[in-house]
Amino acid sequence: MRHFPLMARFNQWVNRQLYDKVATLDEEAYRADTGIFFHSIHHTLNHLLVVDRLWIGRVTGTDHGISSLDQILFEDFASLRAAREAEDRGLIVLLDEMADDRIEALVRFSTIKRDRHFEARVRDLLSGLFNHQTHHRGQIFAVLQQRGMDLPDVDLPFFLPEIGEARIIGP
Repeated sequence: MRHFPLMARFNQWVNRQLYDKVATLDEEAYRADTGIFFHSIHHTLNHLLVVDRLWIGRVTGTDHGISSLDQILFEDFASLRAAREAEDRGLIVLLDEMADDRIEALVRFSTIKRDRHFEARVRDLLSGLFNHQTHHRGQIFAVLQQRGMDLPDVDLPFFLPEIGEARIIGP
């Protein structure tokens, strides 16, 4: 499997597991200021969706109406989860269909404030998208661990056997 379609599927798999764990929290714990960069799990999950839409929009040339990195797209968990699932499915479709020459193409974009302008390869923007997901999901997983939750193994080697890209050969 090509790298970016693999990463999109892995991203979806980890997000599903993260949202499954977050769904078990009560509303107070979900919205509590935990000391992470975007304060609460709710705000951090919104931030992840905001940034995914921002980066995907830069790659596709689509304006998703993102106005700030702390924009709240969805106030309730159920709507946020549904949007996350749709975004992950859409990213898989986009990357399955994206030709190698498009992945190597240059795109121009600006910051949200329009104060800095860049030109970069699509492959690097996609790498940044997946890295960003990992960064903030790690913050949320740390909060869940501090709350005593039993967390799943979400490293790539645990995902690969599920899609036939690796096999388990021992305990």
